[in-house]
Amino acid sequence: MADMDDDELLDALGVEVAPLKASSRTQREERIIAGFEDILRFYQAHGRAPQHGEDRDIFERLYAVRLDQLRKLPEAHALLAAMDAPGLLAGASSSVANIDELDEDALLAELGVGDHVPAEDDITVLRHVRSSVEKRVAEEVADRSPCPDFESFQPLFEQVEQELKAGVRKALRFGRDASVADGNFFILVGQLAYVAEVGEAIKAPNGESDARLRVIFANGTESNLLRRSLQRALYKDDTGRRLSDPDMGPLFSGEAEPDDIESGTIYVLRSKSSHPFVAEHRELIHKIGVTGGKVETRIAGANKDATYLLADVEVVATYKLHNLNRVRLEAIFHRLFGAAQLDLTIEDRFGQPVKPREWFLVPLHVIDEAVSHLRDGTLTSLTYDPRTASLVVAGNS
Repeated sequence: MADMDDDELLDALGVEVAPLKASSRTQREERIIAGFEDILRFYQAHGRAPQHGEDRDIFERLYAVRLDQLRKLPEAHALLAAMDAPGLLAGASSSVANIDELDEDALLAELGVGDHVPAEDDITVLRHVRSSVEKRVAEEVADRSPCPDFESFQPLFEQVEQELKAGVRKALRFGRDASVADGNFFILVGQLAYVAEVGEAIKAPNGESDARLRVIFANGTESNLLRRSLQRALYKDDTGRRLSDPDMGPLFSGEAEPDDIESGTIYVLRSKSSHPFVAEHRELIHKIGVTGGKVETRIAGANKDATYLLADVEVVATYKLHNLNRVRLEAIFHRLFGAAQLDLTIEDRFGQPVKPREWFLVPLHVIDEAVSHLRDGTLTSLTYDPRTASLVVAGNS
């Protein structure tokens, strides 16, 4: 037996060896299959085909474009028929109109599966065939579910949008500061994302520290992803941004801004609504606003405006200020008293539900104190504590 070669030994053992078959697929076909496998994985995870839309995850939008393109290719239908149990290729195309103007080579080029791939897009760096690490990141970020308590987070997103418009917050390119902490806001694939919870530290496979996050998105979904997955996704997203903490000033600067007014009035209103909750807490419920004109003009017709709870109002306090930025000032008050924002839904004149956002459960003397701190420049260090109904140093509430 020592003189037998390998083939003779296997033959003596009764083992038949089938010759290795060379792959009958071309490189082009293998890439089409690999691209369709990503779409199938999405379908298996979500129970539907990927869809277009700015509110969709960037990878879902990418898969939707890819699926539209594959539907245009007759050879793809024949090649993928055995894999397409859900019938994804038979669906109607919903991509952009100019897809119809592309020939097969152009469509394949968009998929990164053309016969003549540019040097920078060779098989090792295909645009739409990602490495296993990138696929894992994509799956973690895209794996979202409906947020069951989104109504408690929605006011935060609305407040942040107001602060961005008023210049109280800034959107900064992600990277210079790559930290992720509880309470941080980011923009990921065009959507606001809020880090609601940071779990206990865990050790990643590479030995570095990581943590599981609860991230809430402005479209009412949430994701339980790892901190490093979020960081990688923000790095890879050209539009990924970190939102700065609120900038409370300058309110009284020497240079005029578009929303500056030479003199104005901070006004505090109390509602005369007969709504049971409002009637019970009337002495605590106040609306805070800023106007450059007459307060009386501003509140005329309040009983027909859902902003004023569809009821007449009483002016309980006014404060005259000069050279102030109206938009920024209103954003500051809304942020300061955000924890005490009135959570009340009423029906407007047309029977549609409305949730006014500019009323707060704050005693009048606390508002007066806040204006005093505003005038002497010390308001930036304070926050409102609803438990004690008082202004406290930020971080101590």
